[in-house]
Amino acid sequence: MNGLEVGQVVAERAFPISRDSLVRYAGASGDFNAIHYRDDVAAAVGLPGVLAHGMLTMGLAVQPVVDWLGSAGWVSDYQVRFTRPVVVDPQHGATVTVTATVGALDDAGARIDLTAVCDDQTVLGKAHVRVTPLA
Repeated sequence: MNGLEVGQVVAERAFPISRDSLVRYAGASGDFNAIHYRDDVAAAVGLPGVLAHGMLTMGLAVQPVVDWLGSAGWVSDYQVRFTRPVVVDPQHGATVTVTATVGALDDAGARIDLTAVCDDQTVLGKAHVRVTPLA
């Protein structure tokens, strides 16, 4: 954590999501809600299309921080609010772009603020990762 400054971008990454990604995530998570793979079901409940699983989006968003942190520390807290769904087009999929910025520093570590964007809209709000250095 030495050398960090508030406002410093520590990681950025784009994550493509396809319908295949959703099927794989459904199998791994056990969340087989049809809104994640059937357009007709999504439309029937008023959604703009098939949606990525919220926990998939949340998991992708923290990955750049985990990779940046490496063995220097650990994620001691992680919180987000889901603000907009990630609609996954059947042909083109979707891309979630994540930027991780140092939001605060203290003796116990750092708060890393995440910005997760899809189609120019923020999809996670108040996304914060608390990282704590290893002793």
